Amino acid sequence: MYPGAFTSTTPDKAAIIMADTGATVTYAELEERSVRLAHVLYDHGLRPGDSVAMLAPNSPLYYEVYWAAMRSGLYMTAINHRLSPVEVAYIANDCGARALIADSSLTETATAIIPLTGAITLRLSVGEAIAGHGSFDEALAAASNVPPSDQPRGKDMLYSSGTTGQPKGVKAPLPPYQVNDGADPLLPLFGPMFGWDADTVYLNPSPLYHAAPLRFGGMIHSVGGTVVILPRFDAVAALVAIERYRITHSQWVPTMFVRMLKLPAAERIGHDLSSHRVAVHAAAPISVETKRAMIEWWGPILHEYYAATEAVGVTFIDSKAWLERPGTVGKAGLGIIHISDEEGNELPVGERGLVYFEREVLPFSYHNDPEKTKKAQHPLHDNWGTTGDIGYVDDDGYLFLTDRAAFMIISGGVNIYPQEVENALTLHPKVHDIAVIGVPDAEMGEAVRGFVQAAPGVETGPELETELLDYLRARIAHFKVPREIEFVDSLPRTETGKLQKHRLREGFVAAP
Repeated sequence: MYPGAFTSTTPDKAAIIMADTGATVTYAELEERSVRLAHVLYDHGLRPGDSVAMLAPNSPLYYEVYWAAMRSGLYMTAINHRLSPVEVAYIANDCGARALIADSSLTETATAIIPLTGAITLRLSVGEAIAGHGSFDEALAAASNVPPSDQPRGKDMLYSSGTTGQPKGVKAPLPPYQVNDGADPLLPLFGPMFGWDADTVYLNPSPLYHAAPLRFGGMIHSVGGTVVILPRFDAVAALVAIERYRITHSQWVPTMFVRMLKLPAAERIGHDLSSHRVAVHAAAPISVETKRAMIEWWGPILHEYYAATEAVGVTFIDSKAWLERPGTVGKAGLGIIHISDEEGNELPVGERGLVYFEREVLPFSYHNDPEKTKKAQHPLHDNWGTTGDIGYVDDDGYLFLTDRAAFMIISGGVNIYPQEVENALTLHPKVHDIAVIGVPDAEMGEAVRGFVQAAPGVETGPELETELLDYLRARIAHFKVPREIEFVDSLPRTETGKLQKHRLREGFVAAP
């Protein structure tokens, strides 16, 4: 299904609501604007397999572009608007964008990339005029509002977060059907799991240029529900939105849970959350303490899945099953899990190794990077794919993640997983954020080093460092405890909570 399927039955129903202002786009409006944009793109020569890129903060524009691409057989690339012009230009060029749609709040970046992106033949600005760009609204007004007779299904082509280096585009084959003949291929997997239907009111507090937020919204539109968008995450604003819009479903990352848990008690409990039935989280590791605290607060409505932009495989776990096995990310819902060592030998139950998912064929490739695509494949089985996470499975097939292979510290020949150290300190009341990395050490090869952003109003210095190190020694093995902690003003995270550890390591050793 797609928005046009609901224009005859619920044309005035809200397809999109901006949580801060209440601004609404109905299904009829979303359908018409995506149809008009599809004509604009076609009239400028874009054909199935071509790419359209966009640069904007969270807004309904994402889904106008998304559905225009989905009904045109195009690849749609949403670019992180917080990147520098050089980084934006890299992605626009790498994805082969022939059209770029930019919000006027990003005029400086949109203008700066013009000489760097010569392959783009159509540039449109949304809002105020941008030099070198045509008007998005004027282009749509001049275009036909009649759906094209041929509407091949398109795909998103999104870029990895760049947590360990240069972002890479994840490209999957285009579906072999028309947009009105088949829904998002992930909908049959996620829809029944989370109970999405036309009555769903889904809150998205995350940046829409990331895979899960964008795709989940598209799937909600495919069942006729309403997508409520926060312009940016704010702990109090998120709780207000749940109450104001009677949110039924939501999606989060663990750092958002931590921020909400650290609100003053009056702000946490002062909202009516009774409509909230399903709270989905993913994208980054969550500590057992954080998740247990959220279940105690919100009830057993938390659902976790483990996946990636590459969609190589998926695991699922609900609150009841998680409480029986704290720390697991669930059992496979897509693909078959295998754990292998560095040589590709499959490891037995309980042993840590690289997590692979077996599929009939690898469902993606990294655009313009066959070497990275090859590294994502198992050395002995080209239909087993990995995104570089380390973990193990128990006797019942439940997966437990340990860390990313790129982040593992080897000190004196012993493997140390930073995630375990970070989890132990996450909910300390004097800690706002924590990161742990390995740094070169002449004696041990690598030494454990911690970086802490203190909670507001907390004085940093040797006394706090001693307090935090003692706190860790009481909870984890002493060899895992950082030798020292450096206090920082902020840590480099993406807006979905992923630590960009290569940026911390640059001061000590070249990033991988």
